[in-house]
Amino acid sequence: MLRTGLSALRRLLLTGWFASPDFVAYWGGVPLSRTEVAVKYVGRRRPRVQSYLVLAEDAPVGYAQFWYADEAEGGIDLVLQPDAQGKGLGPDATRSLLAHLGGELGWRRVTVDPVRENVRAVRAWAKAGFRQVPSETGEPLMEFRFPSS
Repeated sequence: MLRTGLSALRRLLLTGWFASPDFVAYWGGVPLSRTEVAVKYVGRRRPRVQSYLVLAEDAPVGYAQFWYADEAEGGIDLVLQPDAQGKGLGPDATRSLLAHLGGELGWRRVTVDPVRENVRAVRAWAKAGFRQVPSETGEPLMEFRFPSS
């Protein structure tokens, strides 16, 4: 389940998460300050970037965002607390986002760019329906294409 709208309490939660080396290991690899988290992850980049908390049994366990490349496509980023990984929550959260992006927003294509060494994330994206495609940089790139109507 995903929840949008980031209250002060949620901002505080994200600040703690993004300050943790374990949480950011494959998300830039460098812990972030409170100011950096506020600028990047608590809604200041709206409407181009939409932010969500990932919930498991109503408890926050991760962060997800989607961003627009144009009106019909863009990308997803997702990170889970280490103790929430390996439980199928990543693919579940991704499918929820895809339902919103393809159904409500009418997107045709979504991309993700997992870190090559993050094998668990690559497998999770594949479980959610993404496939690897060539990239201009040589870095991993995966895409999900919605069926044509």
